[in-house]
Amino acid sequence: MPLRVGYVREHFSSPLLQFAEIDAGRTIVLVECPSGTGQLISRLTNDDIDIAIALTDPLISGIANGSKAYKLVGSYVSTPLNWAVITGKESKYQSISDLKDTTIGISRQGSGSQTMAYVMALQQGWPTDNLKFKINNDIRGLINSVNDNSTSAFMWEWFTTKPFLDAGEVRFIGSVPTPWPSWMIAAHPSPTRAPQDEVRVFLETLTKYICTFDSAENRARANIDFIAAKFGYPVGDIEAWLKTVSYPKDCLVVSEKVVMDTLSLLEKAGVVKAPEGGFDVGEFVETNVAKLV
Repeated sequence: MPLRVGYVREHFSSPLLQFAEIDAGRTIVLVECPSGTGQLISRLTNDDIDIAIALTDPLISGIANGSKAYKLVGSYVSTPLNWAVITGKESKYQSISDLKDTTIGISRQGSGSQTMAYVMALQQGWPTDNLKFKINNDIRGLINSVNDNSTSAFMWEWFTTKPFLDAGEVRFIGSVPTPWPSWMIAAHPSPTRAPQDEVRVFLETLTKYICTFDSAENRARANIDFIAAKFGYPVGDIEAWLKTVSYPKDCLVVSEKVVMDTLSLLEKAGVVKAPEGGFDVGEFVETNVAKLV
């Protein structure tokens, strides 16, 4: 049986999409999760997928908050994610500071959109224990919520949402980059759902596609053509994004420092609480698959 790989259909997923096109369902089947990492974690829990390529922070916070549905097995994007802070086209909010004590839109509980709202609050010096959220499921629900004033703002990756900015549906009032590398890879611990040797082969093969995508030659032309065809982004936006993103040289490597530093920041934001004696990185990483460094 091919591995069921959950992903979000965004420009970041381009190397994975190229892998899947050549693989043609022999070793992997892609399962699109448009609501983001919260949905990916839910589908791992509900036996809808075996592997998830998802945002670092909610993956780590999910394990810290008790999820046994997955462990980290690899890394996917090594640069931060730039989250736009987005409000309605005619809303009264003009800056991030205006959002204090308002209701923030999120896609799902435990999503990156929620985690980053805590990080934004921490940066602004706001209390994190009384933040108010409204779940709006997906990007269209989030856009509707800021325009009907049921929420003040929401956070989503900058280039993914820029087409809605260009169309005049929303306004950007700031941005908050993640303090950690943005994407990691998680797998269900079951040996029947995600056999470790198959997961390892998947990650080794994905690394080859990433290295090809990440080459200077392909960044100059082929990547731009691929992303424009798949996602319809303007060439200027694609070129700007490519200047900001880096991928790992080996998807099987997980940095212990990244995991622990992320946990430290999430604890300060009030998203997780350390157990007595502190966090154990072994609870987060499947070291029979990943190379923990």
